[in-house]
Amino acid sequence: MNPSAGAATELAKKVARLHAILSSLDGGAVVAFSGGSDSALLSVEVWRILGSRSVSVIADSPTLPRAELESAVAFASYHTLPLEIIETHEMENAEFRENDSFRCYHCKRELFSRLGELAVKRGFKHLLFGAITDDVGDWRPGMKAASELGVRAPLLEAGFSKMDVRERSRELGLDTADKPATACLSSRFPLGRPIQIEDLTRVERAEALLHALGFGQCRVRLMDEAARIEVEPQELARAVSPEVRAELLEGMKALGFRFLTIDLEGFRSGSLSARPSEKRHGIGRNT
Repeated sequence: MNPSAGAATELAKKVARLHAILSSLDGGAVVAFSGGSDSALLSVEVWRILGSRSVSVIADSPTLPRAELESAVAFASYHTLPLEIIETHEMENAEFRENDSFRCYHCKRELFSRLGELAVKRGFKHLLFGAITDDVGDWRPGMKAASELGVRAPLLEAGFSKMDVRERSRELGLDTADKPATACLSSRFPLGRPIQIEDLTRVERAEALLHALGFGQCRVRLMDEAARIEVEPQELARAVSPEVRAELLEGMKALGFRFLTIDLEGFRSGSLSARPSEKRHGIGRNT
């Protein structure tokens, strides 16, 4: 058996396990849908197996970029997924706004609590989210919130990695197959810097400027009064070219940033994150 055939066989086994897990969900399911590749695949697979006994839900709040909301709604419409938009209120939680290493825990706790309320109203029994094997071993306090509230991760249970998600998404013709990783706007804040709505808006507009200039995967991190830009390494030269540099300076200063820096390491997910002592906080890597 050649390597590609072997990989296809392994993926087929995982898909079969996933479908078996979903088929066992008597009572219907609510799926947390962010519009990213993992939750998009899960939503489609749940809809294929459970049909009207399921609904996908995206949470709208100031931490969600408008472009991501529009993209998620368009995806659901194209694939005829039942989708509901709910509001979450993590910004009303002082512990979330403090932006310590448990920010994601407070955010996910709010999300899953709201999903639970919706499930009760709909008469659905299960809550699902799109965690995968790549998330195990990383610092993911949001997974603790999922565990506490009984939210299941069928892709993880079936053994799906990010590579599996992308390959299965290609098989199903999903345009999220190669979608870059995204994260909520609060991830652009250094730990300890309070999260404020006006700063969320500035970051969103700053990244929209980068996208308008043709940059794909990128981040704008808040560093005191500066905007620290991360783009893909192969795009660094263009970012500092005279023409683009001038547009960036003009646009960023118009948004209120006094200083502009380009991170020479390029884009990397979670570059402002820090992992506290897992033992001290009672969160293991596999929760």
